[in-house]
Amino acid sequence: MRDLPPVSHSDEQSQNQDRLDAEEPPTADQDKEYVGFATLPNQVHRKTVKKGFTFTLMVAGETGLGKSTLINSLFLTDLYRDRKVPNAEERIGQTVDIIKHTIGIEEKGIKLRLSIIDTPGFGDAVNNTASWKHVEDYIDQQFEQYFRDESGLNRKNIQDNRVHCLLYFISPFGHGLRPIDVECMKALHEKVNIIPLLAKADSLTQAEVYSKKLKMRDEIKQFGINIYQFPECDSDEDEDFKRQEQILKDSIPFAVIGSNIQVDSKGRKFRGRSYPWGVVEVENPIHSDFLMLRNMLVRTHMQDLKDVTREIHYENYRAQCIQNMTRMMPGPLNRSATDFLLLSFQLRKMQEVLERIQEQMQQSQTGTC
Repeated sequence: MRDLPPVSHSDEQSQNQDRLDAEEPPTADQDKEYVGFATLPNQVHRKTVKKGFTFTLMVAGETGLGKSTLINSLFLTDLYRDRKVPNAEERIGQTVDIIKHTIGIEEKGIKLRLSIIDTPGFGDAVNNTASWKHVEDYIDQQFEQYFRDESGLNRKNIQDNRVHCLLYFISPFGHGLRPIDVECMKALHEKVNIIPLLAKADSLTQAEVYSKKLKMRDEIKQFGINIYQFPECDSDEDEDFKRQEQILKDSIPFAVIGSNIQVDSKGRKFRGRSYPWGVVEVENPIHSDFLMLRNMLVRTHMQDLKDVTREIHYENYRAQCIQNMTRMMPGPLNRSATDFLLLSFQLRKMQEVLERIQEQMQQSQTGTC
């Protein structure tokens, strides 16, 4: 009988087998020194991958700064396929709208539910006083909804719709930050991670980009605006990693260019823009900070943005809510947040009991009739 040829395993099967082998318990000789908790990271990894990830990104800035194009370029998708651009007459009476786009992205088996919050009409009116109020209210509403879900009975399937990052687009045609930029960022910097962007960097020379970045950083510090702070590197981190982190800090605000058009130049295709004086490549680090922004958002700091939102911005909101509510309680109940949460739980229980009694009474009345 002829022997069958050996079966060839794919790279993925080999990697899975290697992972399983790594998780197998040691031999009898090593059993005395092996407990098994070394496999905890693998358990957390499998559970997290199965559950999937969520990330909410908000964009703000006046019309014409390339917000939609940049978002499509960042995530290689088309979120604004059916968008209608208002004409000048329609923009006169336009107010700030909040539009949410949610898409599911999967990459190498990792699922991400990405939500993009667009703010059309922001900064387009003649009088932009408090035009950021709609943005602020939306962020607070998401905090409030999460706080209610967290304090409720069913806490297993809470959806995290909190805004994890705000990309704020700054016009390249001014002399730094405008009054609306300062007031908006000051109103939101305690509620969301703000990352300022110098839009349409291809309209400026490299010297102009450098000088505008310096001026904007000085103004951000001068007006006391707290933008997103990159985490400090540990002392045992690799030197290359420390250098990359420092480059990120020195690049704020990111000078970005967006394009969804494939340009063919010298036998090479890339996303960019073609001008009479030359070609601009979106993903060329010499031309813009687009690649740096995308790596920061997606590859290196997405989880940190979520952690800062949860541990700082949301906790501040939650503490303020509990403090305000306990002030409204009678004296004996005005002791701590625990009293309020316990009272809230009891009230929800009573409400459920009353609803069941009402349903039974309605059913009995219907049966009598």
